[in-house]
Amino acid sequence: MILVIGYGDDPAVRRVVEEAGDLGVEHVLVDQQSHPVADLRLDADGGGFLEASGARTLLDDVAGVYARPLSPVPGTDPRESERGRALVELLLGWIDVAPCRVASRPSAMHSNASKPYQAQLVAAAGFVVPETIVTDDPDEVRAFAAAQGAVVFKSISGVRSIVRVLEGSALGRLERVRTLPTQFQALVPGTDVRVHVVGREVFATEIGSDAIDYRYAGRDGLTAALSATRLPDEIADRCVRLAVTLGLPLAGIDLRRTPAGDWVCFEVNPMPGYSFYESHAGQPIAAALVRHLAGKAD
Repeated sequence: MILVIGYGDDPAVRRVVEEAGDLGVEHVLVDQQSHPVADLRLDADGGGFLEASGARTLLDDVAGVYARPLSPVPGTDPRESERGRALVELLLGWIDVAPCRVASRPSAMHSNASKPYQAQLVAAAGFVVPETIVTDDPDEVRAFAAAQGAVVFKSISGVRSIVRVLEGSALGRLERVRTLPTQFQALVPGTDVRVHVVGREVFATEIGSDAIDYRYAGRDGLTAALSATRLPDEIADRCVRLAVTLGLPLAGIDLRRTPAGDWVCFEVNPMPGYSFYESHAGQPIAAALVRHLAGKAD
């Protein structure tokens, strides 16, 4: 039995539910979009049960959990909305200590809340990381750009932001960093490779694009072509070790292969939207995740 927590129409959640059905793995979806979401009872000994979609599931029967919780859906009844929020928080507290496979435990996701902190963990795992500064001093940024040449900037938090080159109008807004420390990195030339680690399995997707941030290539009138690729064994093993070090059975690792053959790591996403890569590159990521959570991985 696996438990799935998230929005029922989220593609990543939907793919896990679909693959669980195809693989004959018993599963329960806690859909945050439903009202009421579910009923939950936790006992002092770690037992209890969950009631969702009209069925009761003993927590002792749960072999694995896929957790992709998003902000609660507003409801017409504020009390029901608050109840749904409290239930999900309680569930997340349980899965942080539950004796089953979890992708991924909330406590393990915290490293991505600070990109500079996570970069230190990435470097310790043996990956090259870009030359980086985090500052609120415009003069320091100018000196860094003069030393590095092309520079990009991004948020330091776990909230998604668009990576942009420091040029043109962005240079004219540089004084704004005085009120918001910002991360600046040397622009690394090369080809983007997104790696999804699922347990011990590795799925690598190469992205062909002229965009600085291929996720938003369309905004700049550009395209991004995704295709499955194979990593060198050493790099694949390093990705698995990094995911294990971070406590992430499911991880999205952003790499760039430089013209010189080096592998640079930008960050690790602890709750990756893997379905985008799966649908474009044809890789069975959801099936691998279901097998892992059900204890059926090879």
